[in-house]
Amino acid sequence: MNILIIGNGGREHAMAWKINQSKLCSHLFIAPGNAGTDQIGENVSIAVDDFEALGEFCIEKKIGLVVVGPEGPLVMGIRDYFESKAELSSIAMVGPGKEGAQLEGSKDFSKQFMVRHGVPTANARTFQASESKEAIRYLDDCKAPVVLKADGLAAGKGVIISASIEDAKVSIREMLEEKKFGEASSKVLVEEFLQGIELSVFVLTDGEHYVVLPEAKDYKRIGDNDTGPNTGGMGAVSPVVFADSVFMKKVEERVIKPTIAGLKKDGIAYKGFIFIGLMNVEGEPYVIEYNARMGDPETEAVMTRIDSDLVDLLSACAKGQLKNKEIKISSNYAATIVMASGGYPDSFEKGKTISGLSKSNIAVTFHAGTINQNNEIKTNGGRVLAITGIGQNLKEASRNAYAAVSTISWDGAYYRKDICQDLLRIENPT
Repeated sequence: MNILIIGNGGREHAMAWKINQSKLCSHLFIAPGNAGTDQIGENVSIAVDDFEALGEFCIEKKIGLVVVGPEGPLVMGIRDYFESKAELSSIAMVGPGKEGAQLEGSKDFSKQFMVRHGVPTANARTFQASESKEAIRYLDDCKAPVVLKADGLAAGKGVIISASIEDAKVSIREMLEEKKFGEASSKVLVEEFLQGIELSVFVLTDGEHYVVLPEAKDYKRIGDNDTGPNTGGMGAVSPVVFADSVFMKKVEERVIKPTIAGLKKDGIAYKGFIFIGLMNVEGEPYVIEYNARMGDPETEAVMTRIDSDLVDLLSACAKGQLKNKEIKISSNYAATIVMASGGYPDSFEKGKTISGLSKSNIAVTFHAGTINQNNEIKTNGGRVLAITGIGQNLKEASRNAYAAVSTISWDGAYYRKDICQDLLRIENPT
């Protein structure tokens, strides 16, 4: 079948890389794609939110499966648009409708969903823009540190962990009164801080049945040792050493099953990925957040560990036929290092020529913010490349990833030097 992936980041390149390996894929298109996806499929110059043009393209190219990568078009209702058009409604799509995408589009909605369906999560209270004074008074009764979350989409940067109550008061004024994250922070959740280790679990569901993909851990902060501001993600590791079979069984019973049952009970049809951001608190899982799509850069690690035909699973999901489907997962480890533009996540320059891309044969290079100009690959975003090393253990995967990173360069290139080190210390505490 002809397949269309919507998106242009590292997540979409990783999906394209895996989908392209399937015998079920006749022709692969990516809209709009990047310089990496252009090497394994055909890029299409259509914006992710141009639903009309995407629909026309699907008809023209006889697309049999649409895979929606980023959250934006999901929250905006791309599935709803396709289902509302007779000529598009029969096209299989992986990605929930607008209602289901609220799990990611509104932190308040997802928190209420978790509470309603008994999914373990941190205590929280939501405040509107007009309730800034009430929020500040509420903070006086909170214990530091405090987590502040913008209700809407903020490109993975709308979460602030305040070390003190005074810092939290300053931040909540910036968010509610000064719209630090735009309309995303017109509502803010003040949430209890959970002490533990974070990880991401990914589920593919047709609304009734599901398969659990490899788990991963990502690294959000820009600086080594988790310092500096949050980013979209500076690296990822899969599998996660502290997520053993006992813990993952708890996740399935206490989180995954109640989540899917909750969607069904609320009458929300859901065909797509559910990204579950978890905190392991002394061996117990607590949900930090839901996303309505795969994570980035976790996808770049996860895709290398799936041994099953991904198109077979995605097609079954979109058609409501996941029952009795199983997923085969490699025992290998994957370590992803994100190479970013200097200055990211703040201001940065684009258009830097990248050298050394063809030199690595010990890792997979996924493109995130790149563009091909006159047969030169140049930077075109904050996060530019996601280099994924694979090995029989975490140390080997990490070594291979960093060895590949060392061969690639451009003016101002930046990456963290400590991805995986915390997990290696857990594996080898001495």
